[in-house]
Amino acid sequence: MPKNKGKGGKNRKRGKNEADDEKRELIFKEDGQEYAQVVRMLGNGRCEATCIDGTKRLCHIRGKMHKKVWIAAGDIILVGLRDYQDDKADVILKYNPDEARLLKAYGELPETTRLNEGIAGGLDEDDDGAGDDFIEFEDEDIDKI
Repeated sequence: MPKNKGKGGKNRKRGKNEADDEKRELIFKEDGQEYAQVVRMLGNGRCEATCIDGTKRLCHIRGKMHKKVWIAAGDIILVGLRDYQDDKADVILKYNPDEARLLKAYGELPETTRLNEGIAGGLDEDDDGAGDDFIEFEDEDIDKI
């Protein structure tokens, strides 16, 4: 039988839950930083995000956050802008939904920003018929099938 030469298995790599749920101080943007909303994940530690200033940037998730903080489409993030590349940025922080609502309440995020949607792409305000995605069958139609 082979000897175990490592320091542990899969559960050690997972680590303990570091109590990230506890309240942390709300971090606002500084010089060279911008708020953004993730449009889609690209893989390889990258994502495409629409910054509040209106530009789409390719964002790189920094190593400290990689595989520890899970980012999904629609999340509000804080990105560090690059001086030498305007179309790329680095993800510094992911805001949880409560913090994103607070940022919107403080006026840091514009009112047009949608927080609860999974996809940031559709910013149409004329979704009056939100429940029109299903077909309503009557009992007669079901009996025919």
